[in-house]
Amino acid sequence: MHILGLNAFHADAAACLVSEGKLVAAVAEERLGDRRKHFAGFPGQAIRRVLEMGGISLADVTHVAVGHNSRVHRARKAAYALSTPLRSVRSAATALSRQRQLSSLESLIACACGVDPAACRFDTVNVEHHVAHLASSFYGSDFEEAAGFSYDASGDFVSTAFAHCSSAGIDVRQRVFLPHSLGYFYTAICQFIGFDHFGEEYKVMGLAAYGTPRYRQLMQKLLIMEEGGRFRLDGRFFAGLLQRSHEELLDAQGQIVIPPLYSPALAEELGPARMRGAVLTQRDHDLAASCQAHFEDVVLHCLRWLHQEVPVDTLVAAGGCALNGVCNSRIRRETPFKRGYIHGAAGDDGTAVGAALHVWHAGQARTRAPTITHASLGPEYSEDEMAQALAASALTAEKFERDALLARIAGLLAKGRVVGWYQGRGEWGPRALGNRSILAHPGWPGMKDIINLKIKRREAFRPFAPSVLRERVGDYFEQDLESPFMMHVVKIREERRAELAAVTHEDGTGRLHTVARIQNPLYYDLLRAFESLTGTGVLLNTSFNENEPIVDAPAQAVNCYLRNDIDVLCLGPFVVCKPNIGNNGPAD
Repeated sequence: MHILGLNAFHADAAACLVSEGKLVAAVAEERLGDRRKHFAGFPGQAIRRVLEMGGISLADVTHVAVGHNSRVHRARKAAYALSTPLRSVRSAATALSRQRQLSSLESLIACACGVDPAACRFDTVNVEHHVAHLASSFYGSDFEEAAGFSYDASGDFVSTAFAHCSSAGIDVRQRVFLPHSLGYFYTAICQFIGFDHFGEEYKVMGLAAYGTPRYRQLMQKLLIMEEGGRFRLDGRFFAGLLQRSHEELLDAQGQIVIPPLYSPALAEELGPARMRGAVLTQRDHDLAASCQAHFEDVVLHCLRWLHQEVPVDTLVAAGGCALNGVCNSRIRRETPFKRGYIHGAAGDDGTAVGAALHVWHAGQARTRAPTITHASLGPEYSEDEMAQALAASALTAEKFERDALLARIAGLLAKGRVVGWYQGRGEWGPRALGNRSILAHPGWPGMKDIINLKIKRREAFRPFAPSVLRERVGDYFEQDLESPFMMHVVKIREERRAELAAVTHEDGTGRLHTVARIQNPLYYDLLRAFESLTGTGVLLNTSFNENEPIVDAPAQAVNCYLRNDIDVLCLGPFVVCKPNIGNNGPAD
């Protein structure tokens, strides 16, 4: 049984392949072709790539699972339409447009694969958006039973789902319907602070460390907690995404453009919104801190009710809001849920995997899918393709065997060199986890500013992640968590902060990435080699890109290396150094 999972015509379009219950390949469309971040069209290239990685053709596919179901919650949609008739005409047009696109799915898939639609033999199954989110984490975990919490901006007219997950399936106990949404709340404040591009919420999470939550009472007016784990938005402060037409949300290139979600009432409370590119003021820092603090308070309010409903100590979470690593660590500290699992692609790309796994487990007497313990599920390229990419740019490289390669790169890192590290299969999800990473010494003086300003070319306040040997987490961090997908922001022990200065954020935290040898042997061994030279079992890790999707093909890695101040490129077994480094090693 081969199941093709899709997130199509929605943010972060993606495809995956589940064969006999095992997730064998997954990739977001943004990594391929024109490489447009958060691409929201049809993932044709991703479909071709996952079938290729799985070694099958479209004729072998038995099911296509889609993480969207327009047929659910029609009564709720109708009630909302009656309450806002003029605005809902546009919403109805949006829904109809998307339904028409998805109704021609068989033809689109066949066309993407270059085959006759008549040759397709698969059944198409639509899975409700938040059920797909929950399935991605529950069936990716090794839990036999768990509480499930899915939360984002919206999907199939729902923003939040509370569930009991077990061998019997995913039983959704409660939903929060639009227009009430934790995701809309957070995005509206992001926009007001001037981060108005789709997917910039993580910037505000980072900015929050520089402020104090002095606007917390105002946030409590905007987003109101109610009994039974519920919440609602005060409509006076929100313009409402459902007021807009689909054409206003997607541009001609399939990119999402979100109009302002906040209303003029917010400016009446705070003064004018910050314009993009303007200097960040203390008000902006404090708004970020207040938004983050209240967001966390409401999430904990939801989860305390969920634990009453599903009294277990295991929690699975997904949805775009589950990427908030600061909140994730607080959940582990302050709720009864002491064990957790979050799918590595917790955003909408992950619904492709969730939908496919849901279809697999819907069958009678099917074995449980294997636990998803790593993110190395994307494309891989041969040494010949790497050599060709280097030759095309006239770069002279030295080739190393494995042990010599590790010694060479560890030595360069120990001397403060910044390394573009490109190995194996690309990571599934938004994080670089040691296959498509830029690496550096975590305690080198000025390293954070060097990478932010000269390599990533991004805001100076943004932090970098520490990759740490799994067995050393407790030595460096106050919470001894396993976080292989970089989903937790954790306090660094005070006595270790000087040693980890380049990855210690303003509030003394780091976005934890734990590395076990079974998950990524080569990257683990590089960490060990670096530790043997420096005494530090941690590396600074950030995504291999520059204001673009993470690099996929070798040529993209080469181009990124050439256009900025990365010192060293390690492309598979090949090592290239900038002229100021020299092929014999960095200057002392």
